[in-house]
Amino acid sequence: METLTVVHKINIAIHIAAGSLALVIGLIAIIVSKGKKPHRLAGRLFLILMSIVIITGLIGVFVFGRNTFLLVITVLSGYLAFSGYRVIKAKSNSPKFIDIGICLLSLISVLYFLYYFKSIGMIWSPVIIYSTVGYLFLIIAYDLGRYFIPTKAYINIWIHEHILKMISAFTGLLSAFSGTVFPQYQPYSQFIPSILGTLVAICFMIAVSYRKRYDIT
Repeated sequence: METLTVVHKINIAIHIAAGSLALVIGLIAIIVSKGKKPHRLAGRLFLILMSIVIITGLIGVFVFGRNTFLLVITVLSGYLAFSGYRVIKAKSNSPKFIDIGICLLSLISVLYFLYYFKSIGMIWSPVIIYSTVGYLFLIIAYDLGRYFIPTKAYINIWIHEHILKMISAFTGLLSAFSGTVFPQYQPYSQFIPSILGTLVAICFMIAVSYRKRYDIT
């Protein structure tokens, strides 16, 4: 039991360290010029750190019995980061087994959470829970439906999808961090970062559309 407690503490320390560093690297990726080497490098590091956050988060839920809502936060941020990376890599909506598989796995994870909804200890505000689950369902529904978008039309969509998903992954992580560090200000400490992140994503998407329209390089 003592050994398990030590391992649990180590897992928490790794989770916090990776999450904190991911926030710093993610902010750098948002600030630097898009498409350039620093942006791509920061993006890769962010994905690596997010993978560590996801793994340690899942260990916390399934091995050490941490609050099950952490599963939803982990799945949301992790799936957004994965899907956002896959978008920029493929730049098309041709169906791929790995994309559909991870999408369905994320859906099953959320359904698992909803099934045990009444039995978990609710440490988060209901508005955060419902909005998080709802947003993940919305993203999953879009990802399954995007394969029906005409290829010519999707050419003008994928960059906006990448921006929204990667910034959403960052703000999801930021919301979990601020909600944990500032619990006395919940739910504001959680949904304000999400609102600000959405506004930032919208600004970037408008800027990209403007640049494409007027061929600004």
